[in-house]
Amino acid sequence: MPVTDSSQNGGSQNNGTPFGRDADANGQKGPIIPKSPTEALRPEKVPEPPRRSRKARSQLVIFLNFVMTMIVFVMVAAVATFFYVMNSFQEPGPLQTNTNFTVREGAGLAEIANSLERNGIVSDARIFRYVTQTYKRDARRDSLKAGEYEIKAGASMKEIMELLQSGKSILYAVSLPEGLTVKQMFARLAADPNLVGDLPAELPPEGSLRPDTYKFSRGTTRAEIVSQMIASQQRLVEQIWEKRDPDLPIQTIEEFVTLASIVEKETGQADERAHVASVFINRLNKGMRLQSDPTIIYGLFGGDGKPSDRPIYRSDIRKETPYNTYVIRGLPPGPIANPGRAALEAVAHPWKTDDLYFVADGTGGHAFAQTLEQHNANVRRWREIEAERRETPEATLDEAPEVDPDAANN
Repeated sequence: MPVTDSSQNGGSQNNGTPFGRDADANGQKGPIIPKSPTEALRPEKVPEPPRRSRKARSQLVIFLNFVMTMIVFVMVAAVATFFYVMNSFQEPGPLQTNTNFTVREGAGLAEIANSLERNGIVSDARIFRYVTQTYKRDARRDSLKAGEYEIKAGASMKEIMELLQSGKSILYAVSLPEGLTVKQMFARLAADPNLVGDLPAELPPEGSLRPDTYKFSRGTTRAEIVSQMIASQQRLVEQIWEKRDPDLPIQTIEEFVTLASIVEKETGQADERAHVASVFINRLNKGMRLQSDPTIIYGLFGGDGKPSDRPIYRSDIRKETPYNTYVIRGLPPGPIANPGRAALEAVAHPWKTDDLYFVADGTGGHAFAQTLEQHNANVRRWREIEAERRETPEATLDEAPEVDPDAANN
């Protein structure tokens, strides 16, 4: 059988290689190409996943761009809003003239902010409320305090907030001078329009209220002022009583206040009080009646005081009352007024004199005497002054003496 050349008849050949054939493009195995040792050790490539289409990539980019744009917009809007709010909070307000603004006790921030806007003090209640609320979260800052405040024209919200936080409200004052009785002091407190609330139903003891000028903010109650007066007088009396002269003929702190109230009513001149006190101390030491005219008035009219158009008659001097020191010996049963510091100090540290008498000298003061003869001469001079005043057409009833000169400490 003739031998056929495989290279010519399409038979199998290995091109000089022993490894057979690789598949060709039609699925037929072609010749196997040997790999070098380096290529054999190199890892084969992992097939790449199918790529997204260009359309899908475009939608994702658009979404991300939208999100970023919104984030930037929100941040810009937030910054702009913050600067607007803070600028509004710190810029001058709409108030044209100074005005008073009252924060009631227990008022909340929303109520205060709305009231400020309603009264034309701030331009936007929400800005005031939100920013103030932010400040209030700071533990170092105080909340808004009740009271009445004077707000200046053009005040910014920040200035208003700081003012209401400070509690520096408008202060009013009620003056209660020395020598008034408890009833008279209560009448002044009741008439003050800036105080609120009722007075205590029960009057405190005579002499227990401290005469002074009391400052308070709107909304303060009358009972609060009374409590301050009682506490202040108690401290004052105890301090002065502890440092009194050791040889006083006074046994108790109640007697001390009683004598001070008599000295208070006898003279309105500060430099005379210790001199007047010495006269009463000398009389107590000698067992003499004090013969003080203000005790007659208190015995007749009590805490209401003598009517201004009523003189003291001889019959009043002889009338027996627990307070009339022309009738009783020693001190009356209690004070006849509320003494101040000067009168208390005068009784605690009286002058060292031998005087036993005094009478008005026509100048607002008194003439003092050691003997009855000297005193009677002083009384005669006072009568002459009184007669001259009554003859003067310009003289008024208030300028005429209230006490019969015959009864003046003799």
